[in-house]
Amino acid sequence: MKYSEAKQGRIFVIRLEDGDIVHDEIERFAREKSIGAASLIIVGGADQKSKFVVGPEEGRTTPVVPMEHVLDEVHEIAGVGTLFPDDEGNPVLHMHMACGRKSATITGCIRQGVRVWHVMEVILFELADTTGVRTHDSETGFKLLQP
Repeated sequence: MKYSEAKQGRIFVIRLEDGDIVHDEIERFAREKSIGAASLIIVGGADQKSKFVVGPEEGRTTPVVPMEHVLDEVHEIAGVGTLFPDDEGNPVLHMHMACGRKSATITGCIRQGVRVWHVMEVILFELADTTGVRTHDSETGFKLLQP
């Protein structure tokens, strides 16, 4: 385990709008408001054709080959995530959403492009005085959080 401490900074209440791409809008917002790090919760609707990473093809093999799932219809969503800068200072959102429709649910990472269906509500909790940064890990190919 690796860890660091942070203090709570500002809290933002955000409404994403129809057609917005979630990670693009949140990362843009973070740049505009000079948010270095944050935790987030989100609720709303994901539009059809939204794309999710839903796991690796093989559990512990390298290279990691991600699997993609594309929503065939609108889904209700609830999600949580973190935002930390990469090693070049760019904000990078890491968020997972559970997406439900009728009796089926899928859960995945939104990095491939989740499009808002009418509205999503985000509460962004800024983390102040943190040294956390996402750096490239050559073994996995991921940008991993270094607290």
